Amino acid sequence: MTHRLTIDDFAHLSHLDLEFGDLTVLVGAQGTGKSLALQWLKAALDGGEIVQALKDAGQDTRPATLVDLVFGVGMEPAWRDGESRVSFDGKPVSPDSLSKARARTPESFYIPAHRAMLVSDGWPAPFQKLTAETPVVARLFSQNLFDRFSARQGDELFPVERTLKDAYRKLIDDAVFHGGSVRLEKDVQHAKRLKLVHGSSSLPFMTWTAGQREFTPLMLGLYHLLPPRKLRKREDVNWVVIEEPEMGLHPKAIVAFMLLVLDLLWRGYRVVLSTHSALVLDVVWAMRTLQGIHAPWQTVADAFGIENRQAVIKVAKAVLEKTYRTYLLSHGADGRVSSSDISGLDPSSETEGEAGWGGLTGFSSRIGDVVAAAVNKAGR
Repeated sequence: MTHRLTIDDFAHLSHLDLEFGDLTVLVGAQGTGKSLALQWLKAALDGGEIVQALKDAGQDTRPATLVDLVFGVGMEPAWRDGESRVSFDGKPVSPDSLSKARARTPESFYIPAHRAMLVSDGWPAPFQKLTAETPVVARLFSQNLFDRFSARQGDELFPVERTLKDAYRKLIDDAVFHGGSVRLEKDVQHAKRLKLVHGSSSLPFMTWTAGQREFTPLMLGLYHLLPPRKLRKREDVNWVVIEEPEMGLHPKAIVAFMLLVLDLLWRGYRVVLSTHSALVLDVVWAMRTLQGIHAPWQTVADAFGIENRQAVIKVAKAVLEKTYRTYLLSHGADGRVSSSDISGLDPSSETEGEAGWGGLTGFSSRIGDVVAAAVNKAGR
């Protein structure tokens, strides 16, 4: 079943038309509204959860104030009555409809950008402690981490047996933690805080590398999607939305993350990402290409350097049957943003946005051309 989100005349967004695959990726320059689009998707799927959380925090959820509360203070003028329109699967979504939405079990799980800021002191803040200046998706994610930390029976958060496949843990450890373990330990004030433990060293969160600080809340968010026992997925969650997963990460860590994304696809989740990383699109392009040539499942394991292929056989087979969509958000001549479908990711496409993967490869290609021409000229 396909799903479609359209957004017209909201803030600087002129017209977005997004039809989602099993994995959908949004690309575009800074400020093109990728986060706004993803937040509207969350609102369309889980307006009741959002409104109930705001009410529980004692905030005014009338239509006139709801845009500020959902997208962050200062966004209220972005919605223009009579002009702005949002729909999901043909059903209108508006501040008025959101204000009337009934609370129900959320269908999506959203991991926002700047997630490391939510645990800057080693412990996440609950929803009501964050002000309306913080978009509601970030407040909900912080609450999820707060609940997870508060309910911990044990102190170790990574590596944890039975939470991730051995092959995944090895990739993550090699790329991010290098033999260290992530734990909740008491600080000098006897309050539990995130620590990275290496032998006798126990390092507080703000002393970690940028990649470790960014990857940890991302990984802990993904833990929410890995149910206990033998269940493949959480029955209540069908969508996973992740903003800029590559923030602060080395390419090896991005590869490890994308393997986790493929695992989510196998589990039956529909995943939506925004990114500035060509490596993320490398994976999408590879999956589409391997599909097109009917490559065997082993090629997926080889692409990620998995030595024990059998450990990922189910995931590798499943992802070669999934659908992949990529959209470019870009400014037009009038400065407003529209979307274009570049799912083919064809480097030989006559469309510049598709050939250059939304600008993610265009600059390096141009540098290569300039250097090659200079070398040839110098050799004459």
